[in-house]
Amino acid sequence: MKTPFQISLILFAVSSAFGTQGLAEDWNYPVAGTTPWQRPQGAPTIEWVHHDRAWYQHALTGISPPYPRSLYFLDNQGNWYTPFNHPGMLPPYDIRGWHKKH
Repeated sequence: MKTPFQISLILFAVSSAFGTQGLAEDWNYPVAGTTPWQRPQGAPTIEWVHHDRAWYQHALTGISPPYPRSLYFLDNQGNWYTPFNHPGMLPPYDIRGWHKKH
């Protein structure tokens, strides 16, 4: 009887032998990262981002009006990741109250 570790090694070896070569050839998507200095031709572009009231309320959690001018960067925030919109450290360092039980 084989152990779960041995079974996983066998499955890994079999899947590695077959690989995903056939799958990659069927896709017609541009591959980003092969030439990081150049955007792939035909890659989709984001032309406009709309943040509704709920997004701003979430992003400004724990901050009371009047909002400082330094937070106006949110008006130009795209859909990329920013740690400002996510809970950070737990109390007592949670100065914005992200982790409060409501």
